[in-house]
Amino acid sequence: MTVMSYLGAIGAAQREAMDADDRVIIIGEDVEANVYGTTGAGKSRTDKGDFLQMYGKNRIRNTPISEEGIVGAAAGAAMTGLRPIVDLSYSSFLYMAMDQLVNQVAKNRYMFGGQASMPVVFRSAMFYGLNTGAHHSDRPYPMFMNVPGLKIIAPASPADAKGLLRSAIDSDDPVLTFEACLLWGMKEEVDESAFHIPLGVARTVREGTDVTVVAISSSVPEAVAAAELVQEKRGISVEIIDPRTLVPLDRDAILRSVAKTGRLVIAEPAHRTCGAAAEISAHVAEQIFDELKAPIVRVTAPDMQIPFSPALEKQMYPTKETIASAIEKVALP
Repeated sequence: MTVMSYLGAIGAAQREAMDADDRVIIIGEDVEANVYGTTGAGKSRTDKGDFLQMYGKNRIRNTPISEEGIVGAAAGAAMTGLRPIVDLSYSSFLYMAMDQLVNQVAKNRYMFGGQASMPVVFRSAMFYGLNTGAHHSDRPYPMFMNVPGLKIIAPASPADAKGLLRSAIDSDDPVLTFEACLLWGMKEEVDESAFHIPLGVARTVREGTDVTVVAISSSVPEAVAAAELVQEKRGISVEIIDPRTLVPLDRDAILRSVAKTGRLVIAEPAHRTCGAAAEISAHVAEQIFDELKAPIVRVTAPDMQIPFSPALEKQMYPTKETIASAIEKVALP
């Protein structure tokens, strides 16, 4: 075990995958200069080694500033035998490649009757909470949850970032991974040896008996802080579930926890309407409504554009305080 940052764990996963399989390549804007698994114009390193020196320009390839072209090239490369990791920088830039992502990447395996697979990973960074304005602060993973054919992960810890990315790279289906920049500096002990975390398996972050909190991405550490707060102040025992993978979603793990506690709070940084929280709420209500002791409560960003003002943006996303308030709402008479 060694202490790794979230970004360092991503770099380690990419290095392991490239060492293990010559078909794995990295493409994106400026990756030859900033090829440490970096998203967001090379703001941080994810590995101590120089990927370009280690693997050469045949496997580390700069692309033009054209997201549609990048995604289309990656799709073609994947269908002809390579396993690309695509650095798309800001998650908001995914919109420029919607035709390629939705009509080609997600559909081609089906459209060609399984004759071609699509082993490609698209990394992007959600820069919310950093005062980057409305054009660069989106959290668009719920939009892609609605597209059949795509797998979606949102790691909330360095260990999960490493293990999930390794599984994503080995998958024969396209995977979108959404990294919250607020988590990039998080550090924890991570296994230095290669390991995989299966897609579609949730993690129980904290055991509890009174309330289940399903937390996504950067809402996970906020939920942990909220659970500690209500335990100390109110004696409320909170169980925290991190889905880790949003498609496929570990519905059974969520149902088991809610059946045990009878209460559910869902915290995520995306907009409220048609978000992951809405899907999880609907599934629980459909499957185990009679087990609920209180209405389900969602803690999300409101349905509005993200302001540039630091003071205003700070109020947008789930925090320790807002999650704790929701827990108290469902747990106390």
